[in-house]
Amino acid sequence: MFVDRAKIIIKSGKGGDGAVTFRREPFVPQGGPDGGDGGDGGDVIFQADRNLRTLMDFKYKRKYEAEAGQNGMKKKRFGKDGEDLIIKVPMGTVILDQETGKIMKDLVEDGEKFVAAKGGRGGKGNVHFKNSVRQAPNFAEAGGAAKERNVILELKLIADVGLVGFPNVGKSSLLAISTSAQPKIANYHFTTIDPNLGVVQIYDESFVMADIAGIIEGASEGLGMGFKFLKHIERTKVLIHVVDVSGSEGRSPIDDFEKINRELEAYSPRILKKPMLVAANKIDMIEEDDPKYIEFKEYVEGKGYKVFPMSAPLDMGVQELLSAALQELRAVEANPVEEEDPAEYFDFEAEENDPTYRDIYVDYDEEAGVFTIEGKQLTKIFNSTNFNDMGSLRYLYKYIEKNGAIEQLKEMGLEEGDIIRIHNYELEYYDEF
Repeated sequence: MFVDRAKIIIKSGKGGDGAVTFRREPFVPQGGPDGGDGGDGGDVIFQADRNLRTLMDFKYKRKYEAEAGQNGMKKKRFGKDGEDLIIKVPMGTVILDQETGKIMKDLVEDGEKFVAAKGGRGGKGNVHFKNSVRQAPNFAEAGGAAKERNVILELKLIADVGLVGFPNVGKSSLLAISTSAQPKIANYHFTTIDPNLGVVQIYDESFVMADIAGIIEGASEGLGMGFKFLKHIERTKVLIHVVDVSGSEGRSPIDDFEKINRELEAYSPRILKKPMLVAANKIDMIEEDDPKYIEFKEYVEGKGYKVFPMSAPLDMGVQELLSAALQELRAVEANPVEEEDPAEYFDFEAEENDPTYRDIYVDYDEEAGVFTIEGKQLTKIFNSTNFNDMGSLRYLYKYIEKNGAIEQLKEMGLEEGDIIRIHNYELEYYDEF
């Protein structure tokens, strides 16, 4: 079963908490702090693997989570870092952030890796919070939070040559006769419901050819399975446009040729900039001097494309077509063209350097009659607080005061005895803390 799209949830490992421990030593208050740091949480890493061809595994397992970092220990021993989680995907997999729709990474090369969710940093042990006033800190830093993301995996086949054309024009037959691939072939529309790949061996060289399942008029607007098929054409270097020149379906070969080109251009104008050869298939069903074929040939060549008369089932004209495709491929690889990438990419650097990380937000909950304080850095300090220790509570309060939250709350009407809520914890405000 070929699966080329999947939605999954990934979660990095939480950072281990710093330890609150004290060593036994004479003449040192409470023996002195010796709590070690927590280990870093594991990252979630995607890796391209040439041995994979489909995203089918992600249909059965939807959630992937890296290992959390170990908590710090006494005697300044650090916790163990969490194991990274490596998720292998086929080459050509695009990873998108579901929330923004932006591309996080496009994995093209075999073995290429990408960190999609970094693990939380390990928290500092209480040994780091000792100073001249606070000789025996009874608190430590909590480990960094895990990062959870909903991501979309989208596979776009990587092929050198792509076969395009209406359903039932002979693309599967051409792939079968040219390669060792064994696509399903039958005389009805949409026999091929998934792209097929095969390797063409010619002149001691080889290239990968893909049969892109039948495109119909309106595919660029999503009709039929348009988007599912069209996206696999984007990575091909050379196109072979297969046309039924016998008119066996009752359609005009010129109309077929134009309609498919319009769909390709509507989906992405870059596609029609690729080299294209035109395979005039089913030539055995008509005479080569047939007026309709001559009209088709002159029309297509007038557009600047080469026409190759052929019959895939009879292996007639196939080698000439493949030789021409190989020449076009050589030319493309010898003179690669840099194309502008219109896609929007996820900004990881901006996320890592979040300017709002230290911001504190205050509000008044009229229904509960309490003042509230929120903030990302505040959450980390809050999670590190030992609410049974006055020194730890004072550390939390000083952070809030230093960042201007108390002054903002006073401007909103905060008075002694009022309740301040931080997450699920409520404390009573006094001018002297």
